Amino acid sequence: MSDLINIINGVPTPFTDEEKAQREKDIAEYNSDASKLSRIKRIRQQFLNETDWWVLRGEMTTEQTAWRKSLRDIPQNYSEADYDELLARDEQGNLTHTVWEKP
Repeated sequence: MSDLINIINGVPTPFTDEEKAQREKDIAEYNSDASKLSRIKRIRQQFLNETDWWVLRGEMTTEQTAWRKSLRDIPQNYSEADYDELLARDEQGNLTHTVWEKP
């Protein structure tokens, strides 16, 4: 890992060994499969919440029904090897995987 610094009162201060160890632990946790799946599930829930009105109006199209089902099936249909692809974003911060594209 490159040299890490804290800015304390405007003064660059190198991380202590303890701070470096904690930072490495935090990065490992963030990159763990469990953390990635948790982020995927939060994104999925956001999309489902945003489109609940489709269900409430009682007139969902076949495509909308299939898309919402594909979101609910993400944990069963994708493995840990797919998590980075599911979380990938473009330069504007938009999710790029096709499963997130609304019909």
